[in-house]
Amino acid sequence: MSGNVIRSIILALATAVAPLAAVGQPASRVPTVGVLVGQSATTPLAARGREAFERGLKELGWMPGQTIRIEYRYADGKPERLDELARDLARAGVDVIVARANAPIGAAKRATTTIPIVMSAAGSDPIQFGFVASLARPGGNVTGLTLLNQDLYVKHLEILKEVVPRLSRVAILGSPGAPLSPKGRQDLESAAAALGLELRYFDVRGADDLDQAFRDIAQARAGALLVRADPFVLEANDRRVVGLALKYRLPAMYWLHTFPRLGGLMSYGADLFAVHRRSAFYVDRLLRGARPAELPVEEPTKFQFVLNLKTARALGLTIPPAVRARADVVVQ
Repeated sequence: MSGNVIRSIILALATAVAPLAAVGQPASRVPTVGVLVGQSATTPLAARGREAFERGLKELGWMPGQTIRIEYRYADGKPERLDELARDLARAGVDVIVARANAPIGAAKRATTTIPIVMSAAGSDPIQFGFVASLARPGGNVTGLTLLNQDLYVKHLEILKEVVPRLSRVAILGSPGAPLSPKGRQDLESAAAALGLELRYFDVRGADDLDQAFRDIAQARAGALLVRADPFVLEANDRRVVGLALKYRLPAMYWLHTFPRLGGLMSYGADLFAVHRRSAFYVDRLLRGARPAELPVEEPTKFQFVLNLKTARALGLTIPPAVRARADVVVQ
């Protein structure tokens, strides 16, 4: 057999085998995102947050389960579980961690100084809690979005005073898992003094505490209720909180728009699910090489005021025309 024939046979075999070799090559590495959530996966808010985030990824060309993997970790309303869940994500070698609310953000930051962390969403100024050095240049491995909730509590008091002009005492309901910052509490106290209001603080550690908390609020003769942001107890039990506020005939102000849609009186705040959707943008930028230290933190620019007139009538309240005119959504 001539050398030319042998070379032709070798070339033909190489050509035939080449596609098989290509098929056997490992596929391109699929990036993994870890998502740290304070609530249980079964709560409506957690489910809606997941849907919003994954919709945002799809809009940017990522297909969950195909071109990107998502590892969810839920604390089931137990903040003490967050540190271990965050360390679990860090040990798993995820490429980015998305942390929802202040306590998960803090746990993620304690778990790693190298994996980029996306805040979705910080409940107040992330500088106060030491998450970032500044909004324009975060300076570490944390960036993302804030809700400014604690800064809005002053606005909540002002609206409550407009709706209940003779109001003198307000109950502040929260959870130790989502504490007020020192500045947040100071701002609340200053605003209350300017409005002639006395504040009483009530904390719940779990759903079992809710009934007693509302009995205590009633015994304290509070004339209205401000419900703080809290993914562990209050938002996970939103229907029950709304029902108890109605039972004790308390005009209540919430930050999340789902509460008045369930029968709560009012809410004023940013759109939480729009923030979760927007967090996909940060994940996309980070996976494409952006540095969290140089990716500015976003603050909300639009806040929604939702008013439930049916609940107002049930409470015997007459909503001032000026307040009603400012409502973005009126639930009849």
